[in-house]
Amino acid sequence: MSTLPIEIKGSNFTLSVIYLYTSELRVIRQALLKKIEQAPNFLKNAPIVINISKLNNDINWKELWKLIKEIGLHLVGISGCRINKQKQSIIQTGLPLLNEVKINEIIELDIFKKNIIEKSRVINKPVRSGQQIYARNSDLIVINSVSAGAELIADGNIHVYGIMRGRALAGVSGDVKCHIFCMNLYAELVSIAGRYWLSDQISSNYIGQAVKLSLLENILTIQHLHYSTTI
Repeated sequence: MSTLPIEIKGSNFTLSVIYLYTSELRVIRQALLKKIEQAPNFLKNAPIVINISKLNNDINWKELWKLIKEIGLHLVGISGCRINKQKQSIIQTGLPLLNEVKINEIIELDIFKKNIIEKSRVINKPVRSGQQIYARNSDLIVINSVSAGAELIADGNIHVYGIMRGRALAGVSGDVKCHIFCMNLYAELVSIAGRYWLSDQISSNYIGQAVKLSLLENILTIQHLHYSTTI
């Protein structure tokens, strides 16, 4: 046991990133409330990051921060800031500025991991609401059901052979070649290398179906799984 009063260690957390395309607080509020209504289990009391890389004009940062608190979200910081005037305004407000690591940079760092052989992490028991399972440097295979409010995270692929009702985040270290395989899809959220869909963004044609999700030219795509048995 450490004799120090505190320790600082690196860790991994799942954060939703909200991309702003307008500085109108009324419009932002309405859009956020709509998203929370669509996915309350995912966004209720959730920590978030706001990305302003597409926002060319300034915004009332204090009022934005107040708005975020009022609707029940927790603002961790601002990312994507590229205009000096914006940076100064954010710093004066007291909000943290975050630097995002680009996917290409993550992939280059992963070169040093290529010689590390990791077995897939296999979960045989049901994954209950509130549970979070992370497969570091490997695939995650769940041979059971995943409840709403549960979260699967993997640096590699994710396979779910039961009913998938929770959240599945594959390729969280930036591997855009990862896949998500579900035999019975009812997910609250699916994500590959940061590209994600909430449940309302998944076509009804794929709900309850066996599917494969992947990235095609950095765009999240979905297709039915077709398989046959040969005797």
